[in-house]
Amino acid sequence: MRIDIKSLILPELEAEILLLNQPKYRAAQIYKWLQSGVGGFDQMSNLPLPLRKLLSEHFEIYTCEVERKLVSSIDGTVKYLMRLRDGEFIECVLMRYKHGLSLCISTQVGCRMGCGFCASGLDGLKRNLTASEMLAQIQTAYRDIGERISNIVMMGMGEPLDNFRNVLRFLELAGQPDGVGIGMRHISLSTCGLVDIIYLLMQRKLQLTLSVSLHAPNDAIRGKIMPINKKWNVDVLLKACRDYVNTTGRRISFEYSMIRDLNDSPECAVELSAKLKGMLCHVNLIPVNRVEEHGFSASSGQRLREFKDILEKSGLNVTVRRTLGGDINASCGQLRKAHHKM
Repeated sequence: MRIDIKSLILPELEAEILLLNQPKYRAAQIYKWLQSGVGGFDQMSNLPLPLRKLLSEHFEIYTCEVERKLVSSIDGTVKYLMRLRDGEFIECVLMRYKHGLSLCISTQVGCRMGCGFCASGLDGLKRNLTASEMLAQIQTAYRDIGERISNIVMMGMGEPLDNFRNVLRFLELAGQPDGVGIGMRHISLSTCGLVDIIYLLMQRKLQLTLSVSLHAPNDAIRGKIMPINKKWNVDVLLKACRDYVNTTGRRISFEYSMIRDLNDSPECAVELSAKLKGMLCHVNLIPVNRVEEHGFSASSGQRLREFKDILEKSGLNVTVRRTLGGDINASCGQLRKAHHKM
């Protein structure tokens, strides 16, 4: 099998180039091309033809191609369906904020977590993405819009901590100054609560933002919509979160999808406030996206405001996520699912 060359950091690429009896300086030239998002060795115009041929025999460049693109007429949000080298599809979403462009990327093809309100896992997990395929999403979106992407949200298709090794390598690649140059403080990583991997992440003391999909204040509710709760319940997860904050000094963001008549009662808000009391955290309330196969509906505006007020009065930092791309079904998994039906 040919080596996935774009997942290599520069010292590794230098070692591979030396094994091919090529001068070490060629690695820096190749690396610069890879970080620019080039799709083939034939495009590396400053390399001699024999070397380009040699590279194509030993390495492969993993890319993404835009299969379909939807642009919101309301807020300019862009949703991409991207085709991978093996014919699988993933989604990513480009969002415009005052602070710049944020790209929500996928880390897996599908997902095996089975959360009851999410479209990404309807067909289960197909495979993990490589670090280079995560990087390629940024490069492809940049090539399409021609504007710098300043923030990355790892909250698209898949569970990032279920693909931990490749995600760590992606984080290393994303921060390279000769590439997309997006540092840890501009990256948010979301998890549904893989407690054992949260502890592994904690040991690395990375400066990213950890977002935890909580979505319920207790096991009775969370267990209905998140199968992972059977392995690590709410109290175990929140202990891991407290340990993470105490070790890294980084504030955790809790994602809470507001689902009508399920987890949006004042009683739920009071219970959630008590569970999070004293923790360095932020709560992000999200009106749940409508997914036909699940049938959940978003909480009313009044119920959402009441829920937010209760949390704030208890001293928590709370925001309501602004709905972006509502006219293009911008939540991940929906476009891929529709494409497979065509």
